[in-house]
Amino acid sequence: MTALLEVDDLHLGFGGIKALSGVSLQAEAGRITAVIGPNGAGKTSLFNAISGFYKPQQGQVRFEGRDITRESAHRRAGAGLARTFQNVALFRGMTVLDNIKLGGHTRLRTNPLNALWYLGGAQREEAELRREIERDVIDFLEIDHVRHQPVANLPYGLQKRVELARALAMRPKVLMLDEPVAGMNREETEDMARFILDIQEERGITVLLIEHDMGLVMDIANHVVVLNFGRVIGTGSPTEVRANPEVVKAYLGETAVTRVAA
Repeated sequence: MTALLEVDDLHLGFGGIKALSGVSLQAEAGRITAVIGPNGAGKTSLFNAISGFYKPQQGQVRFEGRDITRESAHRRAGAGLARTFQNVALFRGMTVLDNIKLGGHTRLRTNPLNALWYLGGAQREEAELRREIERDVIDFLEIDHVRHQPVANLPYGLQKRVELARALAMRPKVLMLDEPVAGMNREETEDMARFILDIQEERGITVLLIEHDMGLVMDIANHVVVLNFGRVIGTGSPTEVRANPEVVKAYLGETAVTRVAA
């Protein structure tokens, strides 16, 4: 398989705190790669370094074979890296449709003057973006019934779905999901798992996923990377990772490892 996104020997620190120490991973094209680990393992710091919010002190991030380690976050987004956030990061006073359209603005090519006056090409491009979002994103994620509602009026599970829709509006090549089912009930979790699988299987989008719901990870991930204290302690298929003593120890402690061995 071809690695669409590669992280090589990434180091990230804040003062005396080492958030990442030599982290390496690959997200293969068209597959779901999950990053798991206990709280404080460095998972979100890794996402922030990949997406350009943090600048690592050492190592490389490569996208489609190109070094993007020093590129700005907006250039990475324009190249095809889209993400959601651990805490919902939507504009609560805006409607669902307007929030999603913001994701598509990374692809608009109208110059600032035309956009300011909203004339000619700018108006046509905006109209086409709206039609595309309504056809390919809103219907796909089954949120047509709330598209004109303010985000603040929606339950938490639907807000997470709107954030996913905004990321999809960017036409990503790699979709980075930071705890997409955190705080959801079982029915909402099953819906989100179905959408993620459809994104991978029907659209061929590469997914990089952080998640604490091990049932979800084991069900949908093709490859799993385990972090603990900023280091990779295990990689492999869900079955291989689940049987790794270092992973069991990180999650459950030394006693659990002894019990499993027994």
